[in-house]
Amino acid sequence: MLRISKLTDYGTLILAHMAGLPGRLHSAAELAEALGLGLPTVSKVLKTLGRHALVSSQRGAHGGYVLTRAAEQITVADIIDALEDQPFGLTECSASAGVCSMESDCRIRDNWLRINTVVRQALQSVTVADMVHPDEPSPLARGLVSNEPASHRMHGPARLGSRAAAASLAACIPTPRADDQEI
Repeated sequence: MLRISKLTDYGTLILAHMAGLPGRLHSAAELAEALGLGLPTVSKVLKTLGRHALVSSQRGAHGGYVLTRAAEQITVADIIDALEDQPFGLTECSASAGVCSMESDCRIRDNWLRINTVVRQALQSVTVADMVHPDEPSPLARGLVSNEPASHRMHGPARLGSRAAAASLAACIPTPRADDQEI
């Protein structure tokens, strides 16, 4: 199962909240209360985001945290890179070369690297601003709810810009069939 950590999820939530109130200093206590998270957790996430230059802090009685750049310039990939303990990768060998003893003879590593690249591009195509104000469903979301077979989806030119990566990923994910049963 591919899954981000709770801290990464909380970090995304914190940054989206901050982006929704731009230009304002946010204290860790205010963020914790507004988001229903524990103060120690929020403080830990903010410190880590600060070490990765996604937020900066100002000390003092009226201090707090602020985004270091516009929400449109911070991607979900940036958040994952800051808060996950390991380099991004769907498999060990797609995260770091030389960690698998079978790597040199592996017949599927190149395909995992291709898939890893598409997923990484999709994460880079979604910004904190998108998390605050999604203007329309992403191609990925549209592909997941489509009733068309995967072979019929995403034909024709992909939308220009960073959403093309998400569209490519959507074409790789099979649509659930009516006869599929939950186990």
